[in-house]
Parts: sequence; structure tokens; C-alpha cells
Amino acid sequence: MGLVWSVVRRFAGRGAEPDDLFQIGAIGLLKAIDNFDLTMDVRLSTYAVPMIAGEIRRFLRDDGMIKVSRPLKELAAKIGAAREELESVLGREPTVGELAQKVGASREEVAASLEAGAEIESIYRPVSREDENGGCLIDRIAEPSSENEKVLDRIVLAELLSGLNEQERQIITKRYFENRTQTAIAGDLGISQVQVSRLEKKILRALREKLLA
Repeated sequence: MGLVWSVVRRFAGRGAEPDDLFQIGAIGLLKAIDNFDLTMDVRLSTYAVPMIAGEIRRFLRDDGMIKVSRPLKELAAKIGAAREELESVLGREPTVGELAQKVGASREEVAASLEAGAEIESIYRPVSREDENGGCLIDRIAEPSSENEKVLDRIVLAELLSGLNEQERQIITKRYFENRTQTAIAGDLGISQVQVSRLEKKILRALREKLLA
């Protein structure tokens, strides 16, 4: 339970009650226990932390912080259908007035519906669609952490790095712990910058898959 609370504290101040996040995190812990392989050379806590955090992130992402009334949702659906119909007839994006006339609502109601249906910016959205490493904005936000959390992070990191060969470990260490450029690393290893780039992406993808497996 203490492990769950240590993860929950990372998500403090995100608009959800700690007790609710604890319940979600406990689900992640149970999943970790159910799927844990005793033959793996890793502690349960190391395996459980990513699953607990993953359940909480999924809850915060899918639950949504903005609630929209049912009538507004129904109007948004009508407006969506009307927009497609008018676009095909007019050959352009219809105005708010044209949409209002089509669905029999006021301009204000249409505007409110369009605003409510707009996609919400999220700190869990990928930084870039081209980002093959799947980085999210939240991963780039610094947050305070306790000594226990730092220890857990180091355990997870050490476990992941232990599965790399010497060249792979050098690339990750130089790139992310020494802040070296790919060109500088290429010079150290006697390979091209393109090879370093490809290897880096391959290694990060493998680490991510291992972490989420």
C-alpha cells in the first residue's frame, strides 16, 4: 500500500482526489501481482511501479476534467452531421449562422457546442506525432519527488540498463547522462551519426517495451 501511495503523490494537484487515485493505483498493483513472473530477476516493486503509474495516467487521461451536459452533446452530434452536409453542398466550411439555421438552434448554442466539442489540450498528449519514442509533455515537467521515489526510479533504471550490451549502454549513458550529441557519440564509437540515431531509437523502443511488458 505504501508503494501505491508513493506513486499517487507524484500526481498530486492534478484535479483528482488522492483517495480516488489510490483506488486506481491499487488496481495497477493487483494487475502487477497477477502478471508478475517469479522467474524474472526483478523485484515486484520494480515491476509494479510502472503499472501503478500507468493505471493512474490512463484514468486522468480518459476520465476528463471537463464535463459536458447531455443536451450539449446531442446538439454537437447534430452539428457534426449538419457540417458535413453543408460542406458537401457549399464546397466550404459553413458559418456558425448557417449551422444554427440548419439544426434549428441559436448562434450562441451552436458556438457553445463547438467549444465544448473541441479537443482538450492534455499534458498526456505526445509532444509530437513524429516522436517515435512516444514522449508526452508530462514526461518533460519537473516535479518534486521523495527519496523513496528516487530509489524506485534508480532500481527500475538499473534493471533496464542491465539488459543492454556494452555499445547500447554507452549510447544511452553518453546521450542521456552526459548530454553528448549523436555526432560526438559517433566519433567515440567509430560509427556514423545516422547509425547512432537509429540505434538510439531502437534501444529506447526496446526499453519502453520491456518497461510496459
